[in-house]
Amino acid sequence: MRLDKFLKVCMLIKRRSVANEAADEGFIYVNGRKAKPSTKIKEGDLITLDMWNYKKEIKVLKVPETKGSIPKKNIDEYIEVLSYEVKNVDDF
Repeated sequence: MRLDKFLKVCMLIKRRSVANEAADEGFIYVNGRKAKPSTKIKEGDLITLDMWNYKKEIKVLKVPETKGSIPKKNIDEYIEVLSYEVKNVDDF
């Protein structure tokens, strides 16, 4: 599954277009490397969202086979949040 779709389906980013933009701007890393929206995601990958107001590290446990979003109650089957840090927006 593509990175942009994975982020949308797993409700990490609300819209696929926003995921595309974030990846193009260099805010998303997969396994320590800057990722493109088309980067293929597989089990075991480490995704870092280094956004302007937060940084979140996620481990992919399972790649969804669904076309729509995953129910919120089932998210833990697909991702594990390793760390979450809120950035001080006053620094900008």
